Amino acid sequence: MPFVAATRSVGRAGLFTLSVIRASRPGADLFREFVREIYKIGARSLPIIAVGGAFVGLSITLLGYRALDTYGASSQISALVGLGLYRELAPVLTALLFIGRAGSSIAAELGLMRATDQITALGLMAIDPVGKAVAPRFWAAVLCVPLLTGFFCSLALSASYFEAVHVIGIDAGVFWQVLRDSVDFVDDFGMALVKSAVFGAVAALVAAYVGFHAEPTIEGTSVATTKAVVNASLLVLMFNFVMSALLFR
Repeated sequence: MPFVAATRSVGRAGLFTLSVIRASRPGADLFREFVREIYKIGARSLPIIAVGGAFVGLSITLLGYRALDTYGASSQISALVGLGLYRELAPVLTALLFIGRAGSSIAAELGLMRATDQITALGLMAIDPVGKAVAPRFWAAVLCVPLLTGFFCSLALSASYFEAVHVIGIDAGVFWQVLRDSVDFVDDFGMALVKSAVFGAVAALVAAYVGFHAEPTIEGTSVATTKAVVNASLLVLMFNFVMSALLFR
């Protein structure tokens, strides 16, 4: 039955999450792999985050100006951009870009490790495959996604400032003053980082779980990669709605 299968999958995912946390023992090996994964899934994601953030900032500024100018409130464009970015767009879009860039990579790598019996080999050598292959990727994602979100926001606001001031003609002082008065560091930017950390954990766990349990074939790796991107993206959108309903009142 579909309900039974879904319940079984949720239970397995929960046990897998507990095994990841249990396997996260501080040590030189974990730290070395952790730093390597920060570079692979964090630093290498900077270009796509930069481009995405810049164009999102330009798009929101153009759309927001057209809407606000109708009511004579075009000077409030920075408030619209800032609140929209920090509360919703930046954490969600950063997570979705991260899933497409790094989540698919995590699922594919673990799927290939399964297909080539590397995970089995680690177990035969008395090395915990979860601690060796999954835990560093998980904690790297939890750290990197909030940092990438901050980078996304900085590029989006810079692009918004350029368009609003140098193209549309809004006063630069008004732009920054309105932004400072409307955005609260704890309530808005702080919650964006909290959201991002949750989204990073969700993305890494889904990608790792699907890849770790993929069918040991090339086709199984391909299916696992696609499933990881789809499932992680949907879960991020669902978690975003729940967190927005609970945190922003």
